[in-house]
Amino acid sequence: MRRILLYLSEHPQVFRFVRNGSLPRRLASRFVAGETLDSAVQAVRELNAKGISATLDLLGESVTRADEAAAAADTAIRMLERIAQDRLDSNISVKLTQFGMDIDESACVQNTRRILERARELDIFVRLDMESSAYTQRTLDIAEKQLYPGYPKHVGVVIQSYLYRSKSDVARLIALGMRVRLCKGAYKEPPAVAWPDKRDVDASYAELMQQLLERGNYPALATHDEALIAQAKRFVSERGIPRDRFEFQMLYGVRRDLQDQLVREGYRMRVYVPFGTQWYPYLMRRLAERPANVAFILGNVVKESLRR
Repeated sequence: MRRILLYLSEHPQVFRFVRNGSLPRRLASRFVAGETLDSAVQAVRELNAKGISATLDLLGESVTRADEAAAAADTAIRMLERIAQDRLDSNISVKLTQFGMDIDESACVQNTRRILERARELDIFVRLDMESSAYTQRTLDIAEKQLYPGYPKHVGVVIQSYLYRSKSDVARLIALGMRVRLCKGAYKEPPAVAWPDKRDVDASYAELMQQLLERGNYPALATHDEALIAQAKRFVSERGIPRDRFEFQMLYGVRRDLQDQLVREGYRMRVYVPFGTQWYPYLMRRLAERPANVAFILGNVVKESLRR
């Protein structure tokens, strides 16, 4: 099931077929805060009302035209300005391929710098999302060498625990002082570069998590795995690490009960709030992370339909 979902995530022609269907759109609504910035802002307001922070993400990646890349950067700037205007407790997450990394790397860097200039003016943090392993080195090179020196307080990266290379990446980023979001990883990767066994991915996550909690700069622990969350709680308690030195992160619509529980327990919680028309690849990758979500969401959709 996971392989099938990841395969489907890479086929835009399937997206064109399903986008106008009511069932796929209702499935997507569980994980995606609508197609417009207004709908995403409303989702953030509702999270903030519960004491939960957010990170806004305009869905879309791997643009093929320079004008599309520039337009995506303009939208990211509007997101920053809307956060400031509405006084939301939110930052933003972006992908470098959305700003033209596959077209012209120098133009991509310039687009991203435009965003970071505005982010610095408004004092809002920007997270560079990590894409597949084909982009890991390029993303980290741009972040560490071209962006972080000029915007050390306003830019950070993501590290995926399923990649073999992540241990050395985390050590280097800790030494640099860059903020890191740690996740397991959601792209289809070959065994040559990533752990194929979930137990190894989890073990890698736990090891990197402890390093970041002990020595990192305000790490973000992005996981819905209750065992890993329990490990983090024990570790910070044993080491006397204050709860304001890190945060947990989860995806919009996933384990909302656990999100609320962590807030009640006094932990910082941030939810990743994606929006936009390009929701199909994102939805497929989320379902692939835990195929049981398919049955869960379908069941809820059916129940809601029967109540009407």
